[in-house]
Amino acid sequence: MTTVLIADDQPMQRFGFRMLLESQDDMTVVDEAGNGTEAVRLADRHHPDVVLMDIRMPGLDGIEATRRIAATGSRTRVLIVTTFDLDEYAYEGLRAGASGFLVKDAQPEELLAGIRAVASGDAVVAPSLTRRLLDAYIHHLPAPTAPSATRAPKPQKQPQADPRLAALTERELEILTVVGQGWTNTEIATRLHLAESTVKTHITRVLAKTSSRDRIQAVILAYDTGLVAPAS
Repeated sequence: MTTVLIADDQPMQRFGFRMLLESQDDMTVVDEAGNGTEAVRLADRHHPDVVLMDIRMPGLDGIEATRRIAATGSRTRVLIVTTFDLDEYAYEGLRAGASGFLVKDAQPEELLAGIRAVASGDAVVAPSLTRRLLDAYIHHLPAPTAPSATRAPKPQKQPQADPRLAALTERELEILTVVGQGWTNTEIATRLHLAESTVKTHITRVLAKTSSRDRIQAVILAYDTGLVAPAS
């Protein structure tokens, strides 16, 4: 059973979310919060699997609430669901520690799939935002080297000096690079001639060594350190 805390300042929105979630056999709503301060307090009380977090709320906003929940190191994951399809909100939310970002015009099945993905340790970003988030890095990153269809792009030498990457082995750097390129576990396994279980083990180690909460945080790290750059 996936436990969910709903944080939104609109009562009707909370009601709609609750009705949808409680119609599912594998989900239950543990509580509701009308602002960021309540969200932090109730997350600490209930330790839900997922917090559905709005951004614009009175007092403490959803970004800062997400940052405080993530800072506790608890198992709770945050999925931001907002009316505003704005890049800066998405980027700051993911930076704060959110495991996903969806817009409220998403279909119900997309929201439910997003909650399940985040609860299982995966990450989800609204398709309309994914490309724009990656493109935002172009102006300050080196030009990318096109990856071969069967070989992983070699990580550049310079990013290895970044202290966040210091503990990674050469193989783990390679895995982080292709994760940043957007390769799925199946693609990594096929192209690098590895068992998919081995890929999952490598990714788990990369997340642990870089203190990344999930895959999307690892992608951000890959871009931040210059391991990869989005295609123009």
